[in-house]
Amino acid sequence: MSVTVPIQAIELTPGSQIIIPNLSWQEFEQILIDLGEKSSSRITYYRGTLEIMSPLALHERPHRIIADIVKVILDIQGRDWEDFGSTTLKRPEIAGIEPDTCFYIQNADKVKGCTNLDLKQYPPPDLAIEADVTSKTTLDAYEAMGVPEVWIYRSKQLKIYLLSNQGYVEIANSPIFPGLPLTELIPQLVQKAIDEGTSRMLRDLRNQFPQL
Repeated sequence: MSVTVPIQAIELTPGSQIIIPNLSWQEFEQILIDLGEKSSSRITYYRGTLEIMSPLALHERPHRIIADIVKVILDIQGRDWEDFGSTTLKRPEIAGIEPDTCFYIQNADKVKGCTNLDLKQYPPPDLAIEADVTSKTTLDAYEAMGVPEVWIYRSKQLKIYLLSNQGYVEIANSPIFPGLPLTELIPQLVQKAIDEGTSRMLRDLRNQFPQL
């Protein structure tokens, strides 16, 4: 005998996750509706497999700090950007994902006025940022979306992945920020924000940026 439990009745402890296989796209769409926008869980769907993860506070802080760092650097460089946060990205029938944070940078002008992100109308985000990701499903989903660059911050390390014809490949330097040693710089700045405060770290970053 099978037992059906409403998805919103499932309570995950922080740091835990569940994997649901053999799920249709229509069932995934219904789960998004059932969970609602107020859900703190992060979801990833790829070719029939759904992962739902309840993040720890330790997970939440780094990606927020990294997003602040990205904005400050872009502002200093005089570049436009749009932050779409954890907006659900969908490639119907194949993949769906809620990034920790995502940005339009090179394509910032193309999403002006956008309040409902439909990847049939708009390009995918130029950059997605994730914290504490261990599942290959996440990169598979981003590949299906065509997101050019993904950053994964885990265990106080930043890894940069660039989309190629063979999938994502890890690289040392970000094409979005050429010349900046981000894999060294960002872990240092994240730790400084945690130790000394994010606002202080960002002010120091603005003052020190010409020397970076």
